[in-house]
Formats: sequence, C-alpha cells, structure tokens
Amino acid sequence: MTATGGTNYDEMLNEDGSVRPAYADFRKWYDSQDKAWLKRQDAEAERFFRRIGITFNVYGNDAAEERLIPFDMIPRIITAREWRKLTQGIEQRVRALNAFLQDLYHRQEIIRSGRLPISALRNNEAFLSQMIGMTPPGGVYTHIVGIDLVRTGPEEFMVLEDNARTPSGVSYMLENRETMMAMFPELFTRIPVRPVSDYPRRLARSLRACAPPAYDGGKGGGTRPTVAVLTPGIYNSAYFEHAFLADQMGAELVEGRDLRVVDGRVAMRTTTGYKAIDVIYRRVDDDYLDPLSFQPDSALGVSGIMDVYRAGGITIANAPGTGIADDKAIYSYMPEIVEFYTGEKPILANVPTWRCSESDSLAYVLDNLAELVVKEVHGSGGYGMLIGPAASKKELADFEAKLRARPDNYIAQPTLSLSTVPIFTKEGLAPRHVDLRPFVLVSPEGIDITPGGLTRVALKKGSLVVNSSQGGGTKDSWVLDE
Repeated sequence: MTATGGTNYDEMLNEDGSVRPAYADFRKWYDSQDKAWLKRQDAEAERFFRRIGITFNVYGNDAAEERLIPFDMIPRIITAREWRKLTQGIEQRVRALNAFLQDLYHRQEIIRSGRLPISALRNNEAFLSQMIGMTPPGGVYTHIVGIDLVRTGPEEFMVLEDNARTPSGVSYMLENRETMMAMFPELFTRIPVRPVSDYPRRLARSLRACAPPAYDGGKGGGTRPTVAVLTPGIYNSAYFEHAFLADQMGAELVEGRDLRVVDGRVAMRTTTGYKAIDVIYRRVDDDYLDPLSFQPDSALGVSGIMDVYRAGGITIANAPGTGIADDKAIYSYMPEIVEFYTGEKPILANVPTWRCSESDSLAYVLDNLAELVVKEVHGSGGYGMLIGPAASKKELADFEAKLRARPDNYIAQPTLSLSTVPIFTKEGLAPRHVDLRPFVLVSPEGIDITPGGLTRVALKKGSLVVNSSQGGGTKDSWVLDE
C-alpha cells in the first residue's frame, strides 16, 4: 500500500462538509438510525464472521496464527458513471496483460521493439522457461485477475499493482455483501446497488469456457467440463477461500495427493475410481505444481501435470508463468505495454515508479528515501516494504543497506494523497484510507468485471497499510445502478 501525504480526497464529504451524491441516500438512512442499535449490529457482524469461519492464517511469527479479518459495516460507494470509466480502463489493462504474456512466451516482439529491456526477464524467477512456445487452451493466460486501484481525487483512479497469478480476496467480497444484506435488508430496497452474488456462477461458466478441446463433453457426450479447485491444504492462509469458492461453484476441492495422471489426463480420486478433470483452478504456486518440472520435492502438485498441459489435455487457471505480470518492475512498464498491445493510451494511470536497478533512479531513491515508498519487486501482503514518511532513522538506515546490497530487488514510488472513506467507530463515522481490488474473469467469450470488488481499509487512524496481514480490514463495495 502506498503512503499518503497532503490533503486526502474524502469520498463521502465535500470540503464544506456536505455529503457527496454517491453517499446521499446512505447518509440519510444512517443519520436516522439509533446509534445503540448500530453498535449492536457492528458486534453482530463480528459474531457472524466468527460463526462461519471467515479467517486467514498469518505466517512469519513463531507459530502461524489464525485471525478474523475485521469487517467494517459502512459501505464504500461508487457511482455508475465512475464505474463505467473504471471498467473501460480495467478491461483495456487486462487485454494488454494477456497479449503481453502471449508475446513474452513466444516471439517477444515487445523486447525486439526496445519497449521492454531483456534485463526485465533475465534472472527473473517469475518467467518460466517451461512455458516458452506454449499457448494455453483458448489463448487465455489470465483467467482471473485482480487489479488493485487507489483513488487520489474526484476523477483520479490509479493502478497500484496487478495480480495476474492467483489473486485472492473474492470470498470476502461475497461474504461482506451477504453480511450487509442480512444486517440491513431495508438498505438494498432503498438504494439501487448492483449485485455481486452471482460471481461464483460466472466464475464457473468462465472456467468451463476455457476447457481444452480434449474434455469429455467435446467428444459428443454432452456433459459439462469438470472443474476442480486445487488447494495446498487446510494450513494455507487462503484455505477458507478455496473451500468457499469450490462449494459455491459446485466444483471439486482437491489437493495434490487426490490427483494423478491416468491415460494422458489429470484425474481425481473418487469413490468409484479416478475421474478426469478438464479445468484446474489452481491456488498452488508455480514452483509446486509439478515435481517433474519444478520443485522436485513438492508434495502439493501433480507429477506429470505439465506434460498433460502441454499436450492440451487440461486447462490450468491461471496459466503457469503469469506471475511475471505481477512483478513490480514489469509494472513500471505497463503504460508502454498497454500502448504496445492495444494501440491506445492507458485509460488508468500507473503510480510513477523508480526502478532501483537503474543507477540514476537508485541515486534519486537513496537521496529521498524518507519521502518515498519502497517495495520488493516480488513482494506482497505489505511485507518487505518501507514507508519512508513513517519510518524511524534506524529503519531508514537499515533499508538503505538493503537497497545498496540488492538494488534490482526494489522499486520506489512517491507518496500519494490517497482517498478516505468512512468507517464505523464508537464515536461515530471516521475517515480511513482504502484501496479497491476489482475481480476480472477472462475467457474466449470475453472479459467479465464484477461490479465493485474488495475494498480493503486501514482501520487504525493514520495507518497507511490496508493488508489484512498488517492489521487492515474489509468493507462492502457498492456500485450504484443507473
């Protein structure tokens, strides 16, 4: 999450304290409610989340810890007009990402053109040589994409990062909406909010549309492709989401030990023997997918799955090797990437980014470290980053040493005046910083963007980090209907 400075754009209130149109109906309803009742509802929401087990695991301590993700019951509201502009920019970016991946693993025209240096791929662990020359079924690399957005003004949304490997959080988007509808059903009769509950059905349909020609139904049997969610298991931080999505899609939830290659197909163990799978929605990292192609000691994947994949016998969503698009150094080239593959100027801007691998950029970053946000190029979850304005002198000195030792491992960005939205506190509504992760489905049938997405919120006053692993929470995202 990028730091903030200066005056922040308040998404609910104008500078004179009046309520913006997006929040007008909600604020009228909120002001008419009994505050004691609202506090009871806030407590009830936490009990609801505990009851159904909406938790995640935190690693990095002496022992992994399971935590409840805090939920804030004040929705984040986006107008229909704002959403139209956002979807145009998101669709453009996702089209470019898919074309970029296709090119990288084939002719590498963008490198030949000089728009992207070969150094961006050299020694980059996210670039998989095993995918060179490989085209996934339907030509789709990024079946599920999460585009992280931040807002800095009335018409100013920027892309903070791309999540094209295994974007998480969609189950919390769905549960947040279900919780709001259970607690405040009258709100949804008064305010026209676009639905999100059909996401699992749309996900299942999109994945089935990506099935390879070899699936059983393609031989005239008339059956639907079989979809399975591949999870590392119950100790994974996002296991709740894996199980939730499999259940909601009517798909199988499998681990690597449940699968094997049988007669050139990937098959899952059932009570009546092994049954072939057509599409695997994998939540296992590339390194662990196939011990014959990647980590030889992996117990999470399936021996031989990459051979079946290369032969066109299964679809893996997202495709192996898509993690190169998550690389924060690659992110810095996204304006050029969008223009190269679409022929259009980017609708959504990037946050300006300095690549510390470049000597001039490194010198600037070192001179201005106390004013910048510095991130690892492969980092995620808010780990391994420095927020300069909030860092102590010792933290700055320690991070400077890391930068000098491995400059190619970092990028830096300026501080931004990020928008705030209200959260519910004991004293009433209070502004907090947020980002937004819309979820995008891609198939040969087209690009499908769920209205809204996951709003992550920094619950502590003055906090700049929204990641749940760093103390952030979530809230329901409303896109108003026309």
